[in-house]
Amino acid sequence: MPVRNFSKFSDCSKAAERLKNTVRHSAYLQSVSMKQLERLHVILRDRLLGRSLEQSLASLDLDPNEDLNKLSDEELARKKAKMDELFERNRKKKDDPDFMYDIEVEFPVEDCAESCSWDDDDSEKL
Repeated sequence: MPVRNFSKFSDCSKAAERLKNTVRHSAYLQSVSMKQLERLHVILRDRLLGRSLEQSLASLDLDPNEDLNKLSDEELARKKAKMDELFERNRKKKDDPDFMYDIEVEFPVEDCAESCSWDDDDSEKL
């Protein structure tokens, strides 16, 4: 799909894939990753929707306090893909030199733990 046929309703990942696999453009885009092409298509689509470059780039970043329930399906898929990418980058693999199997960690128990009525020891005596 040429960029001139791209609209605000286009699927960014499919458009990026078509652009990269087009014979006319493949020689120029072989060193460009699919993620980068998808990101450029997202920015283009957001621009067609009237969003600024800053708003578009902010939507691509991860905010730990953001409510993901309020996002559209496409934005949620984009955030999940970014989380998966970040997870894979940080994941320890068996081939890594600092990989350790079966790590046990003791977390400090502080007074800030909330107690619940169903969690009391007195209820077990009944």
